[in-house]
Amino acid sequence: MMPLAPNWRWFGPDDPIPLDHIRQTGATGIVTALHHVPPGAAWTDAEVTARRDAVAAAGLRWQVVESIPVTDEIKTRGPGYRAHMDAWIESLRAVGRAGVGVVCYNFMPVLDWTRTELEWTYPNGARALRFDMVDCAMWDIHVLGRAGAMEDYPAAIVHEAVERFERAADNRVAAIEHAILVGLPGADRGYSLDEFRARLALYDGMGPDALRSNLAAFVRDVAPIAREAGVRLAIHPDDPPFPIFGLPRVVSRMTDYEHLSAAHRGIENGMTLCAGSLGARADNDVQAIAERFAERIHFAHLRNVTVEADGSFHEAAHLEGRVDMAALLATLMAENGRRGDTPIPFRPDHGHILGPDADGRFNHGYTFAGRLRGLSELQGLAAGLRHADGA
Repeated sequence: MMPLAPNWRWFGPDDPIPLDHIRQTGATGIVTALHHVPPGAAWTDAEVTARRDAVAAAGLRWQVVESIPVTDEIKTRGPGYRAHMDAWIESLRAVGRAGVGVVCYNFMPVLDWTRTELEWTYPNGARALRFDMVDCAMWDIHVLGRAGAMEDYPAAIVHEAVERFERAADNRVAAIEHAILVGLPGADRGYSLDEFRARLALYDGMGPDALRSNLAAFVRDVAPIAREAGVRLAIHPDDPPFPIFGLPRVVSRMTDYEHLSAAHRGIENGMTLCAGSLGARADNDVQAIAERFAERIHFAHLRNVTVEADGSFHEAAHLEGRVDMAALLATLMAENGRRGDTPIPFRPDHGHILGPDADGRFNHGYTFAGRLRGLSELQGLAAGLRHADGA
């Protein structure tokens, strides 16, 4: 078994956690992007090189781009499609020229990863991200007022959502809306309610088959260019991994990855194994997905979730939750050993808000102490697995 490459997500110069603090965590690589560049605009060689060199000056290496935004214009193949595709391809080439070998991206319509509560409190006082199915339905039905929303949820969820809305305080409803629309770290942008409705309208009449077809076309276009550029593409699964607000989701299950792999057989068409995103769907066997597509895993988000009976979930500690992290890490380390090339980069993800984080200097999901705990646990687990394997 060979160890993976420990990385840390950094949001650039405005990130409240500086690179010199990250270097102290034991991470050797950085996962970042040019978040100041508007979605649909091309990244220049000068800006990509400047970011790479800033990371290197801190004694770290920019190993993964997360992400070059795939805009709704690309996902829908709308009027701005060609210009946005040209910009995406030019950004990809610039990343390759700078020597960054992995690009993580996603194909989630309108919203990136979505939660309904940003600081759900654990019994021990730690706070975590949470997706509450009833809160989601309540906001969808009673605030967003989306046509057909009531038919998209089980009757029991709709009934509870009605009751919850009737007794909910205005500030509680506003907090849910803020969590959904503000744009969590790494998302392309946040929305007002009217802007969100307008973006949803772009997908009117688009079902999963059409979106899946657009994803396959995107991959067929960009994968050969990635190969030329020396870059491996690593699509991130949907988060949560099921349809929300009437939007289709097409990177959520084993069968979705089968379709994606068939679109382009080259190894550069790969995946980001996000254990928490895939684990948030109760019928997903995350271990089976990892074993089936091991050779296509180019990046890993190692986090965990606890899933409830109604489909709600919250971020668990990294070694807790429904994903068997020891088995998953062993699979990745074994695959890493078979490759014999650059170690698979991974990062801890969605750390809890722990004591030292209480000063508020963090992006939600990207605390310092919470992720440091996760990285330490994962590194310790990896050392134990190697020892048990005789390495």
